[in-house]
Amino acid sequence: MIEIKDLHKSYQMGSNSLHVLKGIDFNVKEGELVAIMGSSGSGKSTLLNILGMLDEADSGSYFLDEVPIKGLNETKAAQYRNKFLGFVFQSFNLINYKTALENVALPLYYQRKKRKERIDKAMEYLGKVGLAEWATHLPSELSGGQKQRVAIARALAADPKVLLADEPTGALDSKTSYEVMDIIQSINDEGKTILVVTHEPDIADMCKRIVHLKDGVIVEDKEVEQVRASQYV
Repeated sequence: MIEIKDLHKSYQMGSNSLHVLKGIDFNVKEGELVAIMGSSGSGKSTLLNILGMLDEADSGSYFLDEVPIKGLNETKAAQYRNKFLGFVFQSFNLINYKTALENVALPLYYQRKKRKERIDKAMEYLGKVGLAEWATHLPSELSGGQKQRVAIARALAADPKVLLADEPTGALDSKTSYEVMDIIQSINDEGKTILVVTHEPDIADMCKRIVHLKDGVIVEDKEVEQVRASQYV
């Protein structure tokens, strides 16, 4: 599903060059649930941005579902993001003046789906995350955990190949974090490929594989015995 080979990325900082990713080799098979860990400055955000087509590597190759991701203009990158990827962010990134239902339906609007199909599908995914009865509520009327559930429903509505979750529990308390991870695990159980960037070991343990980045290289990549979030919910 994801194939990355010898990926390098540097940023110009004034007269200096900062080498952030130093030859990353990284593969993810369909249906995996992978945690990406690393301290601040390890390169995990840069890697996620490249995976999400928000940034491009200087050298190396990136294939997503056997499609080479290279030299895309902004229009093509946006098309590919819409087709392949769903995003979940620490800060939810919901549109404040739109209801939960309208937020979830948004990716379908960009996919040019008809209005009725958008509404039906958005309701289906709100139901999946247990928020059908909150469909008409604005983000300001939702708790942090509910907002993240709406964000997950929105990410799934377009039926992406891969879900990228950037610190999805970073703004939540422990109990709510486990509820969100319970949803992420159940989505993965259905076969969805998911990458979770986190600095929290207990959240990483709820994935099936943990990749550790340090100073721009992968220092550890291991499969783990998955901890089920449901036992804490």
